[in-house]
Amino acid sequence: MSRIVVLLVVLGLALLVDIYAFQGLRALARSWSDGWRTGAYIVYWVLAALAWLGLVMYGRLSAEEYRGLRAFIVAGFSINLMAKLFAGVALLIGDAVRVVQWVMQRVSNDPTPVAQGAKAISRSEFMGQAAAIAAAVPTFSITFGILSGAHDYRVRKHTVYLPNLPKSFDGIRIAQVSDIHSGSFFNKRAVQGGVDMLLGEKPDLVFFTGDLVNEQTSEVKDYTEIFSKLKAPLGVYSTLGNHDYGDYRQWPSEQAKAKNLEDMHRVVRDTLGYDLLLNENRTLTVDGESIALIGLENWGTRFSKYGDMVKAYAGTEEAPVKLLLSHDPSHWDAQVRKEFPDIDVMFSGHTHGAQFGVEVGDFRWSPSQYFYKQWAGLYQEGNQYLYVNRGYGYIGFPGRVGMPPEITIMELKRGNPPV
Repeated sequence: MSRIVVLLVVLGLALLVDIYAFQGLRALARSWSDGWRTGAYIVYWVLAALAWLGLVMYGRLSAEEYRGLRAFIVAGFSINLMAKLFAGVALLIGDAVRVVQWVMQRVSNDPTPVAQGAKAISRSEFMGQAAAIAAAVPTFSITFGILSGAHDYRVRKHTVYLPNLPKSFDGIRIAQVSDIHSGSFFNKRAVQGGVDMLLGEKPDLVFFTGDLVNEQTSEVKDYTEIFSKLKAPLGVYSTLGNHDYGDYRQWPSEQAKAKNLEDMHRVVRDTLGYDLLLNENRTLTVDGESIALIGLENWGTRFSKYGDMVKAYAGTEEAPVKLLLSHDPSHWDAQVRKEFPDIDVMFSGHTHGAQFGVEVGDFRWSPSQYFYKQWAGLYQEGNQYLYVNRGYGYIGFPGRVGMPPEITIMELKRGNPPV
């Protein structure tokens, strides 16, 4: 399906939502003066038209030159659409209640609209007020998610016990960041604050598990100074995510796309100073003892498969502990657990936790769980572990609601987990 067809479908659905939600405004404004009512209608449709126009213009704006405007467009469209969807649900409930009442009256042959002595439900009151309240919920939550949630970095700490971990590595602290998506950023100071937060944890080792940009390598140029500050005594290691290959941009030629990928390799290795693992591995040695670090290019069940696990794994067979950097968590069930049962811990990202969810105590919910079995946090199957980082940045919607950006600190301990 072409982009034009998709755009037309989205605009058509948005228009239907706008028309239906408008009924709630009409009900709410029925008792207003003519001037206020007309003004409210004009504002409603002007804001809707601006949201549609922004969506049409979004793809025509350079991600590098207009990143701020693109973020504003997505934010405006998201608020407009979600507010009206919530209002539409309230209206739908109101209409459903009235239909049920009508059916009950027909069945019972009762001419009164409700129980005797009760006040009839006013469609205007119920629909207008309920729709307004419902629309306010996503409006305020999304706005807060943009202004605060986008850069509300959280350090999440975990301890993983590995029986075969060499003594020299007992207590090693690994920091993980993932899904930076530098093409979406609009607040350098906040981004720097997250890096400072990570460095304050004084990790021994840093892993970056891919998606440095959205569409093209040049997006990161304004942030290389910030991310080049990521340092650790045992090094900073990186792999690529599905967005790092330039697959989501129309290039003038295959040579231009290949040049973009070469630039990505150069930026990660030379400018940022990370050790980029492209289907290869490294031996990490401390006091004469070693573990293996394996870096796989992107491999996912839904997205590109550039990874070659056999090639990346080769030569690590005798390592007592193997740590794998692989961007997409679907790789764990699809290949790692089946074919490489001696991979001790796999570090992933990719899902962002959908940048939206609820995590309270042991209760966790996010739309991401309907697409990925492992979508955020630490998972264990037998002796193997997977960690899915919730992401440092954002893409599309320029914020986060209930799913703050994450800096992971994982401590590896020698032995079995305490009972």
